[in-house]
Parts: sequence; C-alpha cells; structure tokens
Amino acid sequence: MSQQGVSANRLELLQIADAVAREKQIDRELVISAMEDAIQKAARARYGADSEIRAEIDPKTGETRLARLLRVVEEVEDDSTEISLEEARARNPEAEIDDYIAEPLPPLDFGRVAAQSAKQVIVQKVRQAERERQYEEYKDRIGEIVNGVIKRVEYGNVIVDLGRAEAIIRRDETLPREQFKYGDRVRAYIYDVRPETRGPQIFLSRTRPEFMAKLFMQEVPEIYDGVVEIKSVARDPGSRAKIAVVSHDSSIDPVGACVGMRGSRVQAVVNELQGEKIDIIQWSPDAATFIVNALAPAEVVKVVLDEEAERIEVVVPDDQLSLAIGRRGQNVRLASQLTGWDIDIMTEAEEAERRQKEFAERTQAFMDALDVDEVIAQLLASEGFASIEEIAYVELDEISGIEGFDEDTAQEIQDRAREYLERREAELDERRKELGVADAVAELPHLNTAMLVALGENDIKTVEDVADCAADDLLGYDERTEEGRQHIPGPLENFDLGREEAEDLIMRARVAAGWFTEEELEADRRAAEAQAEAEAAAEEDESEAKTVAEG
Repeated sequence: MSQQGVSANRLELLQIADAVAREKQIDRELVISAMEDAIQKAARARYGADSEIRAEIDPKTGETRLARLLRVVEEVEDDSTEISLEEARARNPEAEIDDYIAEPLPPLDFGRVAAQSAKQVIVQKVRQAERERQYEEYKDRIGEIVNGVIKRVEYGNVIVDLGRAEAIIRRDETLPREQFKYGDRVRAYIYDVRPETRGPQIFLSRTRPEFMAKLFMQEVPEIYDGVVEIKSVARDPGSRAKIAVVSHDSSIDPVGACVGMRGSRVQAVVNELQGEKIDIIQWSPDAATFIVNALAPAEVVKVVLDEEAERIEVVVPDDQLSLAIGRRGQNVRLASQLTGWDIDIMTEAEEAERRQKEFAERTQAFMDALDVDEVIAQLLASEGFASIEEIAYVELDEISGIEGFDEDTAQEIQDRAREYLERREAELDERRKELGVADAVAELPHLNTAMLVALGENDIKTVEDVADCAADDLLGYDERTEEGRQHIPGPLENFDLGREEAEDLIMRARVAAGWFTEEELEADRRAAEAQAEAEAAAEEDESEAKTVAEG
C-alpha cells in the first residue's frame, strides 16, 4: 500500500510538471528544475542551512533522490558538511582532499510549512522562466504590428492579451477619443520590449508614425515588395497625417498605389486610425519641390531655402495663407515634421512689405555710411548692392555703369566706402582691446575684428577659451523640446562663417593652446579624409550592387 502511494506521488509530480509546462508554455525541464530547487530548500530547513543538499527528480519515473554533499578534509570540524579522508576513501578509494562525497538521505516527508515554502519556490521559478520565454520571444519583434484582445483598462492604460504574453498601450499611445472595453480586438505597433523585474514589459502604440507606415505596408503590396518606399511619416494622431512616398519603378505611380482603386487602400488605414485624414505626398530629392508637395493642398508661389539652417521661406497667395498654415498650424507643422525643415509661411503682400523694408534699411545704411543723398543710396540698393564691403571692393565699372553715375562719382563713392570701413575697423579694434580679447585670438584664421568683438562680448577672450568651444557653441544650434524647436544662439551665428571654418578655427586654437601639435592635427585630418573616401566607396559599391539586383 505504501509502495502504491509512493508511485502515485511520483506520477502526480510528473503530471503537475507537464500541466504547468503546457499552461505556461515553458520547457518541462525548467519546471522539474524548479521542483528540485524547492525540495532542496525544504531539505536544508530539515538538515541545516549550512548543508549542501542536492535533489534530483527522475524525469521518466518521477523518483526523487536526495543527497548531502560532504567536503573531504583531513580533520572534521562539522560532520554535517565535512567527511574525513579515511572515511571518504572507504566509500570511494580515489577520493582526495577538497573532493565532495555524496551521502544519500532518506526521502523527505514534507510538513505543511515546508510544502508551502516549496510551492513558493516553484511558483517563483516558473514565473521567472515564463518571463524569460516572453522576453526572448518578443525582443526581436520590435517594429511589428500585433493583434490582441483587451484584458482590462487601468487609468487610461490598456492591457492587451497577445495570447502568449501581456502588453500595454499607455494612455499617450492611444488615439484621442478612442474607447476600449474588455474583449475588444485591437491592432498596435510594438515599439519597445524591456526585461523588467515584474516581467517583460511589451509596449504598444497606435499613435506612432511607424504604425501608420506598417499599416500601409500591409495594405499596399507595392510597399511590401519594395517597389514603393515610404520616405517619412508625420502624424497628428487621430486628426491628420502626411506620408511621403517614392516609386523605384517609373511605371508605377506611388501616390496612386497607396490610394488604391476608389481609395480602398488608404480608406482601410483611415478606418483603422479612427478616421484620421491622410495626405499622400510624392517625395522628391529636391528639397524645395518636396516642401511644396508637403504643403498640399495649399498652392505655393515662391520658396527661398537656407540649406545650412534647414529653414525655408514659402510665399503663398494671400487667399491661401489659412489653408497653408492649417487649423491651429496643423498643415505647416506636419509638413515641417515630414520634410525635416523649418518652414516660414508668408503671403505675397507680406513678402513685398518685407522686401520694401529691407530696401529702406539698406538705403538708410548707405546714406549714413557714404554721406550721400537718398536718390544715390536708392540707386545703389536697387542695383543689388547689399553691403558697404561690396561697394568698397567691387570693380569700379560696376558702380560707374549705374545710370546717372560717371567714373568720378563712382570713384568718390568707393573712396568714401573704404574710408568708412577703415574708421569702423579702428573703432572695432579699440572695442576689442577694451573687452580684453587677446592679440593671439586675432591671429587665428577665419576671424575679423567684428567677430573678435562678438567673442569678447560673450566672454571668449583667450586662445584657450576658443579651444574649449565646440562649433555649436560659436554658431548656435536648435534644440528640440516638448514645446517645439528652441534656438540657442551663438556669438558668431550672424557672420559669414560656415561649420567647416568654425571647426578649423577651433582646431587651430587647440594647436596654439598646445593641446596637440600641427603634425598630429595633419595626421588626424588625413585619417578623416581616408575614412570619408572609404565610406563613399562603400556606398558606391552598395548602390551598384542594388542596381544590378534590381536589373
């Protein structure tokens, strides 16, 4: 009877292991290992916490074997953990000092407390194995769309059952006015998987641009096949979006492919996104063309690009201003996100007014600097002269060729321009000295006296101060914040100084400050050029390989 009871227990143990492995979708071996750990813990409580206990469960019969490991020593101090060499060799003739001898223990009769403790160990180990299994399964699925069933909603956060794991859609990753209730089916985009202490956190989103891109990939075979490529997506979730597409096959219209027959393809995406309006835009490698397309449905009359600052001025007809800007600035904001450019929109009337203002300011500047009357100053401004420097150093016939000017008048104007610049240079140099900007800074390349004054006014006064700067510190930079793009000004941003020149200026200052030698600077420059050439060659090879593959 006793033997039957033992067999039943053994069989029950294996049945439990199988059931847990099936339910939690983890390996049976992991469950049996967790049970062994639980028995070991209970045995330690019985035989002493210092004892080194080993438990083994036979995965075929369910038989449990317990053994205590005893370390072989010359002189036994604790017989619960140690065994003498003489006694060890009686059991195993090959035993040596510091070996371990396994001493079988009788089967453990679990008490209520020991059983409860063992259960906790098993639950903990199984839960840990389940977390690891979920993390391994989902960590490589970031970027996929998954389907799930709503399990519960907590403070606006939606818990989704994915079948083999649980995921969360945080409140800020759900569409506005979107209501979820228990049992609803939902589609979302996996944007992060983290192995946290309470289990892998699988984060889903329905608001990210990537979700829309993946939805289009599911609906548009040409995108899935790579014939049509999504270049960028900008969304105001639940309200409006813009998506830029380009075709790698001249016979396929990318916009038409995304719209589908009678709008069926785009409508499927719109329905999934709770009626979010989607503008599908033809991408262009030419920034101005792309930006004009992105501002659709508004018409654009003229664009002026500032490529270095990635800023563009767009002129629209007066009656198109509100359409171009959109409700609460939505259209221009999405166009800016889509293209990566800052977009300033103005009407034709505003542009004309601004041009008139610039003309008046330039006229006044010429009148003050050259001591000429308004008519002459206006003639110079209308001929395209933008600065006193241009007038001072241009070929004389460019001034004398202006209607109503002769050579003497032109020479007089040019002389006055040069005298003005000399006066201003002397004043600026005096100001530079007042500010304490060192003469050694004036010897650095790419700097004029006005720049030296600007540096001094920003407390950059020594070669070491310049050496300590980065290009952004001198030229200013844009920082993206929650409120939008914020500009951090630099002392030299209003001067004609490019990024490469600013970087060269800083490197020259570091050489002058003794940070490194001219030879080291030259070696670094050569290494950078070699790396740039290697990268360009690799890109060219990749492009050729792609062309061959497509061919």
